[in-house]
Amino acid sequence: MANTVGTKARSVSDALRAFRHQWRGDFRGGLTWWSISALIAVALTVLPLGAILLGMLGSGSEMWGHLAETVLLVYVGNSIVLMLGVGVLSLVIGLAPAWLVSVYDFPGRRTFEWALVLPLAIPTYIIAYTYAGIFEYDSLLPSALSTIWPGMEVWRIRSAVMSREGAMVMMALVLYPYVYVIARASFLRQSSTVLEMARTLGRGPWDTFLRVALPMSRPAVAGGLTLVLMEVLNEYGAVRYFGVPTFTTGIFRAWFPLNDPIAAMRLSGILLLFVFTLIIFERMQRGRARFDDGTRGYRPAVRQKLGGGGRWVATVVCLLPLALGFLVPVSQLVAWAGDAGSGALDARFLRLILNSFSLALAAAFIAVSGALLIGYAARLSPTPLLRLASKVSVLGYSIPGAVVAVGVFGPFVWMDRRLNAFMTAAFDTPTGLLLSGGLAALIFAYVVRFLAVALNPIESGFKRLCGNLDDTSRSLGVPPLKTLWKVDLPLLRGTLISAGLLVFVDVLKELPLTLILRPFNFDTLATHAFQLATDEQLARSAVPALLIIVVGLVPVIVLNKLIGGGGRESS
Repeated sequence: MANTVGTKARSVSDALRAFRHQWRGDFRGGLTWWSISALIAVALTVLPLGAILLGMLGSGSEMWGHLAETVLLVYVGNSIVLMLGVGVLSLVIGLAPAWLVSVYDFPGRRTFEWALVLPLAIPTYIIAYTYAGIFEYDSLLPSALSTIWPGMEVWRIRSAVMSREGAMVMMALVLYPYVYVIARASFLRQSSTVLEMARTLGRGPWDTFLRVALPMSRPAVAGGLTLVLMEVLNEYGAVRYFGVPTFTTGIFRAWFPLNDPIAAMRLSGILLLFVFTLIIFERMQRGRARFDDGTRGYRPAVRQKLGGGGRWVATVVCLLPLALGFLVPVSQLVAWAGDAGSGALDARFLRLILNSFSLALAAAFIAVSGALLIGYAARLSPTPLLRLASKVSVLGYSIPGAVVAVGVFGPFVWMDRRLNAFMTAAFDTPTGLLLSGGLAALIFAYVVRFLAVALNPIESGFKRLCGNLDDTSRSLGVPPLKTLWKVDLPLLRGTLISAGLLVFVDVLKELPLTLILRPFNFDTLATHAFQLATDEQLARSAVPALLIIVVGLVPVIVLNKLIGGGGRESS
């Protein structure tokens, strides 16, 4: 008996020793200066999330109690309805053109393939106030519609546009490309063998799409839909302009007019629950199921030529979202810019360009540097801890901008108070709001929000590099920093430029985060365009809006080229 107990004790001891050895090898063994620096960078990116969670655990305010009793359910209801409405519309608008341009040939198909992505360059707040201006009481379109339908009064048309349902349509017109791009890429990867088998079994085109192609693309479509829903939760400009109270408008109301940071923290925390629910739901819907798109026996299909009236129906189906989501609003902005004339290009406009571009460049440089640090540390020490850290660091992109801003402001105010107390006691020189009242908090919030935009392409770039290059360099006695500088960076130059460009454009378009954290009397192109539109100076707002759209077209075109490489040959 004693021998048995001793044997069991030695077995447990050996198991614990093996576990400690594995823990040290997997985690502590990877704690180099590179990995420690990467972990610190990741910890900084999750700082706003921690501040929000701590703020929710604190005591509530009197104003929070009032908001919870009166408008909280309104915020929840409107946010859910907008998510459902925009989600359904984005699926309908995005899936049909994606399927048509992937498997059929019809007039304009080659143009629609890339042009259907263009609405993604227009921020939702810009298309919202552009259509609001198109349907003004004294404009041509409402008058023409009331003439065609005599019973339809102009004010009813305007009210229908400036409503919650109108906001759904506006957001869907510029967010459907998330579904279109991902669904099209999935459809192009599907082998013709599967589709032809469905046709052989007597399935028609509609039945083949619903029962074969769409189920195989479900994970991709769900991913695109999740991006759409996150953008809906992040939206402030469109819902604010249309007068639809949601969580983001509630956060702004608690932060500015009511001056209650605690209420803003509580609303931000509830909005975070929505975001995390979306992420969990997207993971759960995939479960452990495996989806075979037929790529193992892949054979690119020849596009079917549509004849008769079908080809023109396909053309109209693809033309409508492009026209309504890009051509019409951009044409109206160009017309307004012409009305504004050269007077809009004054010294203040040049200062807006300088403000916006300098902020975007600074945030892009820091975000790319941080992503490079995290990616290279994981390449040097691919431990579970660093893999987990890289996944955690991208959470900021899924968190709405208003929530990030509220989460950043608290820690920066705390640091300001400590710094002010130290400088006053040591040098009798108060510093005031040196960090939270300047550009430091704003740039840091940009980096937290858009680090994932830089990290994803950089990690992909590292995976494409041959690992033997780094091993050979280090075997010759070259330290990791010099290896990164001499070997990896030259090979990653294109990837780094692309990552920086993506962050640059996202920062340029960002509205809610900038509105909360910008210093006093500091404007960017986005905030200036939105403020002019709010003041009903639509003609003057057109010039900065057009500049944002033009810059935003660059990554959209690059994205389309990356996806379009897998197109099928037409018959």
